[in-house]
Amino acid sequence: MGLFAELLASPGVREECELQGRFGFMAFHGGNLEVGTDAIARDAALRSGASYYGVIQPLDLRWHVPSIAVTPDESPMLALFLAHVDVVVAIHGYGRDNYWTTLLLGGTNRPLATALANALRKTLPDYTHVDELDDIPAELSGQHARNPCNLPRLGGVQVELPPRIRGNTPHWSDWPGPGHPPPMESLIATIAGVASQWCG
Repeated sequence: MGLFAELLASPGVREECELQGRFGFMAFHGGNLEVGTDAIARDAALRSGASYYGVIQPLDLRWHVPSIAVTPDESPMLALFLAHVDVVVAIHGYGRDNYWTTLLLGGTNRPLATALANALRKTLPDYTHVDELDDIPAELSGQHARNPCNLPRLGGVQVELPPRIRGNTPHWSDWPGPGHPPPMESLIATIAGVASQWCG
């Protein structure tokens, strides 16, 4: 049994999949691991008519299975999702010094990465949006052929999000709602808008 199959078999871990349009959003490090990523991917898919796939870890688990080990041969649901979509945006979370307000847009579909970055620069001007591969740390650039964001017919984009824009910092600990904190809401609306235009 591979790492991904082991994760999926762990108590409390669940897969989510909703097949709609040929554009897809994924968050396979969701739940308690990269907090907020599944909500972003799910809501962006819902608003744009895109398909969605997520893996949700419970509160007592934080197991990072590397992206290249997240393989469709260990998950019929993931295989179904990847066979259905033509292009995908994989939502990830990361955190490191000097990158607290920086969004990284990797993956092999560079036109889509550029479209997302340009749209985000307009709606989230207080954040930095990096879509030049030479400026993205190699380990966060999503270039490996086995990375799930690159498996659909047209490849995809790996979006790495710092904690603040996922509402996962003290900045938003007292956010009363309703809905998501404003930057997270703007992010979801923007990427959903790009998905709708891309499919149209």
